Amino acid sequence: MAKAATAAPAASAAKPKVVTLSTKQLANEIADKQGLTHKQGAAILDDLSAAITKHLKKGSKIRLNGLGILQVRKRAARMGRNPATGEQIKIKASKKVAFRPAKELKEAV
Repeated sequence: MAKAATAAPAASAAKPKVVTLSTKQLANEIADKQGLTHKQGAAILDDLSAAITKHLKKGSKIRLNGLGILQVRKRAARMGRNPATGEQIKIKASKKVAFRPAKELKEAV
């Protein structure tokens, strides 16, 4: 008797490669589209990043139309557990940057 052929497991299927863009690549793309030099594109992106950081530090909420909203959220102090030892530890209160995508971005992706 011959054994029935089994289907290959789904886990062995090749995953599509994820491309990660750097700030420099984004700046070059913007510069090319706007007819600027690559240095000017990089300067614009650096200034944007600095302005966003400055305003988030002040506690402002930043709305980028078509992209989403950036804002600082406070996380309360809480008790956690060390996974290695199981010992309870106190985790300090902290702040984090939260991003809420716009409807247009959600639909586009």
